[in-house]
Amino acid sequence: MAKFGETTLEINLSALSHNFQYLKSKIASGTKFMAVVKAGGYGSDMVAIAQKLEALGADYLAVAYTKEGVALREAGITLPILVLHPQPIHFKSLIAHQLEPSLYSKRILEGFVDALKKLEKESYPVQLKFNTGLNRLGFHEEELDWVLNAVQSNPEIKVSYILSHLAASEDENERDFSQNQIDTFLRISDRWKETLGKLPGRHMLNTSGIINFSSAQFDMVRSGIGLYGYGNTPEEDKALIPIARLQTVISQIHQVSAGESVGYNRAFISEQPKTTATLPLGHADGISRQYGQGKGYVYIHRQKAPIIGNVCMDMIIVDITLIDCKEGDPVTFYGPNASADAFAATGDTISYELLTAISNRVTRVVVP
Repeated sequence: MAKFGETTLEINLSALSHNFQYLKSKIASGTKFMAVVKAGGYGSDMVAIAQKLEALGADYLAVAYTKEGVALREAGITLPILVLHPQPIHFKSLIAHQLEPSLYSKRILEGFVDALKKLEKESYPVQLKFNTGLNRLGFHEEELDWVLNAVQSNPEIKVSYILSHLAASEDENERDFSQNQIDTFLRISDRWKETLGKLPGRHMLNTSGIINFSSAQFDMVRSGIGLYGYGNTPEEDKALIPIARLQTVISQIHQVSAGESVGYNRAFISEQPKTTATLPLGHADGISRQYGQGKGYVYIHRQKAPIIGNVCMDMIIVDITLIDCKEGDPVTFYGPNASADAFAATGDTISYELLTAISNRVTRVVVP
């Protein structure tokens, strides 16, 4: 653990390299790897993560929004970048920065073709998203004839990949549903080849898909959460290393008498004498108000200290009655030896939400 005197998110690039190589070991040598770096690199440091992944040999990067892709281009990233959820208002910027859009509806495809026509562009690389059961974004199988005609009729676009997304690839109880999604994607692929003579590249698998449905690798796989150290099962978590460590310090220690309250709205009333520690981060930093009152805990000298009372905007109070510590001592929320999954579960959420919620005012420290 690096030395620090404030709330810090430590980002370990060696852990990222380990996770990348582990996930690569799960796919065939000819299968390309798309690394998902959206949401600030899952709450870490998008540019630092992208630069490391480019150096490691990732084939593609993926972001959610155009502005994320623009930031990567401005930082010098040259890898192909897929924008998963583009909006028409950003098409001109997307094209100017040579980003690849995922086109997912008639409105978006037609709008993008119009933008290309105005700029007199031809054979611009795009990817087409098909909805096979997630029911979030994508063309339905029934729209395939329209899609194929649009591809043939518009020389402005050149389809580099078609893609879909599994809805429950981590859930063994939904294995049949996932297989049905794969079968739908295969039908779409067959129709595409019959009509146009050849297929573009294809990708469908996310992190859990890489682990559980290796037969559906197609030409490329996508990984997000796995790169950041979480595999959606306890077994896979053991093989991965969380890249982010959220840590802070003890600002002040209080002695609380029986009957005294702690924090806003007197949400915690002590039934017996307690020792509490106040920490300098709160719901403005990403530790939301759903924690506290027995939900959530931190580690101080490797011992659990539960969060008590209400989480404040800039502070959290924890119970250190049984922990030998002092003001200024280090505190860990999550990291390689303190699972973000376990912390998130106490608040009835998932690691994705916890990781990506950490605000920009938390200092990022990137270590090799």
